[in-house]
Amino acid sequence: MRVLLRVLAPLVSLAVAVLGALIVVEVAAAWTGAGTGSAGLLVPWRDWRTTAGNTLWTAGPVLAVAIAAAVVGGVLLLVALLARRHDVRLTSPSPGLTVVTAPRVLARIVGRDVRAADPVTAASVTASARAVTVRASGRDDTAAQDGARTAATAVLDGLPLARRPRLTVRGAPDRARTEGVR
Repeated sequence: MRVLLRVLAPLVSLAVAVLGALIVVEVAAAWTGAGTGSAGLLVPWRDWRTTAGNTLWTAGPVLAVAIAAAVVGGVLLLVALLARRHDVRLTSPSPGLTVVTAPRVLARIVGRDVRAADPVTAASVTASARAVTVRASGRDDTAAQDGARTAATAVLDGLPLARRPRLTVRGAPDRARTEGVR
């Protein structure tokens, strides 16, 4: 959701900037008398005003625009609410002090120690405030899984986490290396 928010924010900002520039151009044209015809300089404001004055609030197009605006607003609100940071809380060293870390940092710390375990040859770790998932591979998948679980448990026990995340460890045998074959 954060990626979607990062894409939507510049697009909405650009639309607002274009609308503001358009209003500035139209107001300047009205003050100087350049757009004195039946329409504005770039946008037919006077025609739109006449149409809006003759259209009822219960007309189909007005209801469709209102529903579309409500749906777009709801989607933007949902994206903004779901794009919050998902930090991992650590225990506070003193009252009134909040300590957090990013899930990526927790994954790096766990991954470093899991990869250093003897039977593990490769590992990937994903972490959140609620769960840590380790995918370890080694010459023997059960030994790699056990070694990864031991190392990850030791790391999680050693960190001052406010709430210990659930640990999931999956083991897989090493893939056969096929060097030079594509």
